[in-house]
Amino acid sequence: MDTFLSCDWGTSSFRLRLVEVKSFKILAEIKNDSGILETFTAWQQNEPATNRVLFYTSIITNHIRILSEKLRVSLKGIPVVLSGMASSTIGLIDLPYKVLPFEIDGSDLHIEMYKSDETTNPLIIVSGARTENDVMRGEETKIVGCAQLIGNDESEQLFVLPGTHPKHVLIKDRRIIGFKTFMTGEFFDLLSTKSILSGSIAAGEDLNSRANQKSFMEAVQLSQTTNLLHHSFLVRTNQVLKRLSKQQNYYYLSGLLIGAELASLESKKSIYLLGGPAHRSLYTLACSTLGIEIIQSWDADQALIQGQATIFSRMKDSSSLLA
Repeated sequence: MDTFLSCDWGTSSFRLRLVEVKSFKILAEIKNDSGILETFTAWQQNEPATNRVLFYTSIITNHIRILSEKLRVSLKGIPVVLSGMASSTIGLIDLPYKVLPFEIDGSDLHIEMYKSDETTNPLIIVSGARTENDVMRGEETKIVGCAQLIGNDESEQLFVLPGTHPKHVLIKDRRIIGFKTFMTGEFFDLLSTKSILSGSIAAGEDLNSRANQKSFMEAVQLSQTTNLLHHSFLVRTNQVLKRLSKQQNYYYLSGLLIGAELASLESKKSIYLLGGPAHRSLYTLACSTLGIEIIQSWDADQALIQGQATIFSRMKDSSSLLA
């Protein structure tokens, strides 16, 4: 079996990709806004008439049909690997979190296999992971996809994964031993759209603008010594006192929140950066401003695919369901 279906089913979006196992090449994909939350809400409206698992798998099956028609080839029997919100309390099934530590190759993560007469595609569902007081779903699979970056290095490594809820993941002896979640992205959304600051901010020119870079770096530096609650109000006064434009203020707010997040790093240690292009640009500039070395920067989407491919290859060798 040379291919698998990679399913990235987030809270607000759905993406299905046909992936070549050895090369990780994406052969075709579809993406839409049919996220887990929307799906869960729709299922609740049909409950108890519709079985939850069957309701979710029917949506997956329909997307596979669409992708098959797009490719003009049959995808019958090709396994689907799902990680992230698919295994959550509002997902297809609620899998228990793997309690840390876990191996960076994902060999001890909780994984559920599902196959029924209603679907011709076996499902491989990956659990999340947890500490005593923190949780992740999806990031664990991305870390599995990054095993090659570390190689056989058993020293302590720190991965920073930007996003709506960024994660700082600590690895030692090739095992994930701890992580912290931050509200950086969600705070930015709330402050920029639903607070008094919203009238002082406007998305505009990108980070390539020298003026935007300057505003961003100023806020990153100031965030290391200024209280966040006070610093946030300066976004308002920047505009009222005509110190910065609304577009510059957009990056100022981003800089103060990312800077506050990175202030938690002990001794400004070196990091691996794992995120999308826009986030990597912002965090790269923030790290440069603070003197934090980025050992390597890598695309989170590619890491997810490689992590799912690693898990799929292991399951293929051990499960008769994938024969």
